[in-house]
Amino acid sequence: MAASSRDVILDSINHRQPARMALDFGGTSCSGIHCSVVAELRRHYGLDDHPIYVHEPFQMLGYIEDDLAEAMGVDTAICHPLATMFGIPVDGTWQEWRTPWGQVVLIPGKMAVDVLPDGDAVTYPLGDRSAPPSARMPASGYFFDAIVRQGEFDEDDPNPDDNTEEFVPLTDDDLAVLLKNSKEARSHGRAVIAGLPGTAFGDIANVPAMFLKEPKGIRDIAEWYMSVAARPEFIHAVFDRQATVAVDNLAQILQTVGPDAYDVVFVCGTDFGTQISTFCSKETFLDLYKPYYRRVNDWIHANTPWKTLKHSCGAVEPFFPAFIDAGFDIINPVQCSATGMDPEHLKKTYGDRIVFWGGGVDTQKTLPFGTPDEVREEVLSRCRIFSPGGGFVFNAIHNVQARTPTANMVALLDAVREFNSAGK
Repeated sequence: MAASSRDVILDSINHRQPARMALDFGGTSCSGIHCSVVAELRRHYGLDDHPIYVHEPFQMLGYIEDDLAEAMGVDTAICHPLATMFGIPVDGTWQEWRTPWGQVVLIPGKMAVDVLPDGDAVTYPLGDRSAPPSARMPASGYFFDAIVRQGEFDEDDPNPDDNTEEFVPLTDDDLAVLLKNSKEARSHGRAVIAGLPGTAFGDIANVPAMFLKEPKGIRDIAEWYMSVAARPEFIHAVFDRQATVAVDNLAQILQTVGPDAYDVVFVCGTDFGTQISTFCSKETFLDLYKPYYRRVNDWIHANTPWKTLKHSCGAVEPFFPAFIDAGFDIINPVQCSATGMDPEHLKKTYGDRIVFWGGGVDTQKTLPFGTPDEVREEVLSRCRIFSPGGGFVFNAIHNVQARTPTANMVALLDAVREFNSAGK
């Protein structure tokens, strides 16, 4: 009997050699595909041509339906969160929207989008046009950018309550949605990846709180980063309250959905690297972030079979020992183009202690701008390096961006099949 999609993921994340190399596209908000590319892939494989469901509208990620997942050989299924980055539920209601580049897509039904005279599009927290817009898509753009709506705050003594207003106990309705979403995700027969509410400590995508109508506290990105250095006691207070609520909510989630609902949980997307260096010192990570990651990861490992995933772009090799010691099982997106992120070094040094989820092809250069032959060669090289002994799930380095040539995506998928067929 051929190994199932879930089998190859479970083997891979438990450092066992899978029957074939596992493949993820669309399992997380950091391993997806832009809706325009999803549409072109459907056309390439001769699938039903209809508007793409944009399940994550901040980045305009297209939902990979079962027919496309089968054609691509995808082994994962996303468990939809309670709401999008704009606070809009993904509840099965959809509406058509024509994007600035002319593609007609389906966006969540309660999402409100207006096109301004200059051609830019804006959207609103909770779909409420009575509130100021919280994100903007330039007329020449392909995804939304957060609009910073930071009000006045006490710079000498900021109130942690202001930056924890979004971290609240889950309601019975929330838990019912999570149960429904988990059952839907499990029905696809692939490994299930779920994002956890409230566990993203300092994730800069969440700091502006695009889902709040009138966010209080420190919501400007630059101000938040400065606070990490200048206001560590404030950050500790925010993270401590956030972690307390998160662990309480985890207990409620587990009781509601059961231990078999998820295979992997996306804990946090805070980036700690740039192209050439880390964002902060190792000492800052160990003091300010690690204790709260450990609280969440330790609870998950003590009470569930779920594996925990940490996303961090950039040159984060110096943080790998700390990521591992903080209890993370999986690292994504494995940005091999960043300083110090040589794939052979990463596999040799850390491959028996952490799972590499990503790293399969460079989405800054090779995939969008290379030739199909160049894509094939890079994919095969990364497969040879990362796949031995398990501990690897193939994905591109972060989301596949708009305008990525279809021929290059097909070359990627064909190379994965070539590698698996060769049994290497």
